[in-house]
Amino acid sequence: MENQSRKTQLIEDIQNLLNSYEGVRPTSINPELLEFMDENTLISIIESLLDQKEANQEVDTDWLEKFKTK
Repeated sequence: MENQSRKTQLIEDIQNLLNSYEGVRPTSINPELLEFMDENTLISIIESLLDQKEANQEVDTDWLEKFKTK
């Protein structure tokens, strides 16, 4: 049962990450769709979302730097 609650938390974390993007409609994930995945796969999805979020922030920072006066 402990494993199940860990998977449930990982699924919630994925949903929260997806919903952390500004201007994006809230996402609700049916946990049954991710239930078949093991913990390592769910963690991999989280890592991928975090990498993607970080990359988007870097692009935004680079874009904003163009407007700085020298």
